[in-house]
Amino acid sequence: MEQGRERLNRFLTELVERIQWAEAGFLSQANLSPQEVRLLETVCQAVDGGLDNRSTAIAAARRVTAGTLTSAVKLLEKKGYLTRRRDERDRRVVRLLPTELGRKASEGYAAFRKKWTENAIACLTEDEAAGLIRTVDKLSRALHRGGVQTQMEELI
Repeated sequence: MEQGRERLNRFLTELVERIQWAEAGFLSQANLSPQEVRLLETVCQAVDGGLDNRSTAIAAARRVTAGTLTSAVKLLEKKGYLTRRRDERDRRVVRLLPTELGRKASEGYAAFRKKWTENAIACLTEDEAAGLIRTVDKLSRALHRGGVQTQMEELI
């Protein structure tokens, strides 16, 4: 069993590295970092879904401080991906909106992720893919419950 756990450890480490490498190559074309494109994606999802696109809501969704969000938004605004707009009813509220360039970058990133996923599971049968998805869902729930994150923090 220990050998299997070590293989899984190596696989997950390699998987993360490969994803980061592929992601960096894709994002370098748009002059975006992974954090910037995920922020952009969060803003697009909020706007498209009729959800709260206030700066405070986006900061909470990304789990960053208001100051961190402000710095990132300024940079994305300078690059032409986002705009900030004061709410017409409450001038204290700042809403974030993607520009056309921002929307294209977010859509391109989503297409990149979809293609990467399709390529990754292309070697699997339908049953194998379904089993993998069930397993990943189970692992994801465990991560979201905080068990793995809490254990990692204890090691640091």
